[in-house]
Amino acid sequence: MRRLAVAAALGIVTAGSLTAGCTGGGKPADDGRAPEPRPTPSPTRSAQRTASALAVKVDNAAGARPHTGLDAADIVYVEQVEGGLSRLLAVYASELPKAVGPVRSARETDLELLRQFDRPTLAFSGAQTKLLPLIDRAPLHAEPPGRTLGAYYRATDRAAPHNLYLRPHHLMPSTPGEAALTPTGFTYGPAPEGGEPETTRTVRYPAARFTFTWDDSRDRYRVAMDGTAAVTTDGQPVAPSTVVVQYVRMRPSGYFDSRGNNSPYTETVGSGTAQVLRDGKSYEALWKRPDPDDGTRFTTADGEPVNFADGQVWVVLARAASRG
Repeated sequence: MRRLAVAAALGIVTAGSLTAGCTGGGKPADDGRAPEPRPTPSPTRSAQRTASALAVKVDNAAGARPHTGLDAADIVYVEQVEGGLSRLLAVYASELPKAVGPVRSARETDLELLRQFDRPTLAFSGAQTKLLPLIDRAPLHAEPPGRTLGAYYRATDRAAPHNLYLRPHHLMPSTPGEAALTPTGFTYGPAPEGGEPETTRTVRYPAARFTFTWDDSRDRYRVAMDGTAAVTTDGQPVAPSTVVVQYVRMRPSGYFDSRGNNSPYTETVGSGTAQVLRDGKSYEALWKRPDPDDGTRFTTADGEPVNFADGQVWVVLARAASRG
């Protein structure tokens, strides 16, 4: 069971986690966005990064499914990207699977979203050339392919770019622990009073949709992506215990893909409304994140915390104007 540990375990950050290396140089990346870096392996990797979360940018195109290692994530963020499609940002702290993927490229939205963690490691396949300096300056540890020898591999049963996978233990020799999630501001415990019965919820992007259906026999939500049940490559169901539909502002960014589609920027700092789904009920909530370094608090209108159930949490970042 995943429950946040006491925050006293925070603050244990090694010197190796205080800087993010350069992400430039080398051959073209897997998705043609920016060059992969030349290998610069660190012989002291085993002594680093043991107290901060691991975030992995996960491909969510049809050709990327089923995913690997997604069931082990503590938090899965769902983001809209170019063309109305979606990608996932999976955060690991209490468990590190043998492999995660397919891994794809980072977005500007990820940098602000990850500020709430304590200098996390970000694993990603590459990024637009103009975005690389922002990644270098962000308070995180960047891990694109080539940075740590052996961390990534190509699967032979899928075509590029949907075949790049991460071996988390090559970046983190030990599990960070649940305390690495404490900065999120999430609270876990009994459900708030009230709530409306709701056993199925669908969230739509222009070119993607997610359906969460409560399974009373498992005390979890079954996930369907574009109408297909989500399972991992080893047959495990992707089944969060809590689903948060967080209504946020999306605006055009200064970045475009190779086809000229604008990459939307999702604002996760500020305030707004949300719906928290747990135990087969829907709870109206308010969210607030005053500063990029703050976690996101979900509360009732009276200011009481809206607790999450133990287990995996999905946070679906939905356009505020599209609620209905």
